[in-house]
Amino acid sequence: MTQQRDDALTPQAPDDQENRYHEERNFGWFVEDHPAEPQQPHEQHAPHEQQAPEPGYTLPDVPDVGWDPLPSSRRTWVSRLVLLGILLAQALLTLRLSNSAFEDEALYLYAGHLQLDHLNGGAPLPDSFAAYFSGSPLLYPPLAAAFDGWFGLAGARGLSLAFMLGTTALLYMMTRRLFNERVALVAAACFAVTQSTLFMGALATYDAAALFLIAVGAWLAVRTARRGWWLSALTIPPVLVLAVAVKYAALMYAPIVVALACLAAVPYHAWRSLLRAFLIPAVAVGGAYTALRLTGSDILKGLQSTTTGRATGHGVRLDMLRDCAEWGGLLFALALLGTVLYALKGRMNEAPTMHAVRVPRRLWRVLMGLLLTGTAVLAPAYQIWIHESVSLHKHIGYGLFFAAPMAALGITRVVGSHFRHPQLGILAWVVLLVLGMVQSNSLYHAWPNSSQLIATLNRQLVPNGHYLVEANSVPRYYLQDKVDFGQWTSTYTISYQTKDKKVLTGEAGFKAALTDGYFDVVVFDKTVTGALDEKLVKQLRSEGKYRLLVSIPYHNTYGSGFYQVWIPVKKNPAAQQQQ
Repeated sequence: MTQQRDDALTPQAPDDQENRYHEERNFGWFVEDHPAEPQQPHEQHAPHEQQAPEPGYTLPDVPDVGWDPLPSSRRTWVSRLVLLGILLAQALLTLRLSNSAFEDEALYLYAGHLQLDHLNGGAPLPDSFAAYFSGSPLLYPPLAAAFDGWFGLAGARGLSLAFMLGTTALLYMMTRRLFNERVALVAAACFAVTQSTLFMGALATYDAAALFLIAVGAWLAVRTARRGWWLSALTIPPVLVLAVAVKYAALMYAPIVVALACLAAVPYHAWRSLLRAFLIPAVAVGGAYTALRLTGSDILKGLQSTTTGRATGHGVRLDMLRDCAEWGGLLFALALLGTVLYALKGRMNEAPTMHAVRVPRRLWRVLMGLLLTGTAVLAPAYQIWIHESVSLHKHIGYGLFFAAPMAALGITRVVGSHFRHPQLGILAWVVLLVLGMVQSNSLYHAWPNSSQLIATLNRQLVPNGHYLVEANSVPRYYLQDKVDFGQWTSTYTISYQTKDKKVLTGEAGFKAALTDGYFDVVVFDKTVTGALDEKLVKQLRSEGKYRLLVSIPYHNTYGSGFYQVWIPVKKNPAAQQQQ
């Protein structure tokens, strides 16, 4: 591959003449090395020494190096072609993951279809999704449901893949402006193969869209660093507000984008760059307040229940710490290495012409390294603190996006000038690749394939039937054209009215409904509400009003189990004919 200029904060060719003014002033934040020109010794000849005759030909001047550290269109196009190859590899690694719908996917897509139907003049929404969704039900669910309606589940997952490919491309663009093409390509290659990148690209949930918007904000923070504060204040806040609305957990990374916008502008605007720290949040808060006034207060309930006021979980901190080390430990260690090496030395001085490349001062380099690398520990630290392991394998990817540039810088420094030790960089990337492939495949099969269960349920459907399924999001999504929302009941909660008009909830409600033969199909898998399942199965066996139709085996990453499908002893004749 064509050699790149060294890993220093090297502004690209200015876009406008006004940017040249800021680049020339520097405000003392760049250090320029101008090596002294070697003095040519004064040639003296003895008065009687005869000059040797010149040869009949002359050798052309040979340059000191075969490449130029300054920007060039040729290197730009070569790097873009390499980036295209990285994106293609990321897409292939993501598309190799295959499984039936996950519970969260099924829930969001089903809610999205209800939203679209309601917007098209259909029935009112049967549930307040905003009260317990981890993102606004008005944004991602309808968009994903539209792709699901056109192309099926593969279409909704393809949308997530497009978002993750865009995130990798934005990472390259951001890193290229902070450092150079070489570091940018390594950063993209490392991030593209992590388990969180592959997993989120193959899952139709909020995460890919939210991370893409965070990446857009980070790229804008670096892209507008040379310009005035007004451009950052106009472009970054809407993106951050939209990212937080798509998934509330993105709120954790909004301050990081603001800090990046300030720090990236320091070499060009000195203390005036701090205006961004006040203006961007002010505009963002104003936009968020306006959005909340338009959408209602249920979003605040969802934000509190799923993010800011989330209840303490039951995860074991030591186990969660080990999981974090497995999922992102190597990339984080490389980022730490890059931070240290970048703080010690601004560039590798691969060529005499490197004096044309300006290097930021050490304080700036330390702050930038700490900001990008430290972001990787935000989500793990918070979730370990509250013992919440849910979605940790996805949330860790948000921080790895910011740490990837410093990890890439660490790899390029280990490889050394003129690719002196390429085998070390190849080894680091291959290890990241293997870990990402194995881990993403394992996580993508953490839930059982429900294809056989859906086929069995489809044969047992009756007109206006009622169905008790332990986790009903998946069958509700697959059978949405045949079964309405109100016909499903999960083992999480119930409100059952008996024949004498008495309303029962909880375990008593489930037992009364089974005694009355209210449900036409009952499915247990003993994964979420195992203790309740045992009691209800014991009741079914003792009362004799239901019989076990089939036990469907399933396998996932954590072991094996069975779906127990129960139906009433006296079934509807129409259903028996369908069977």
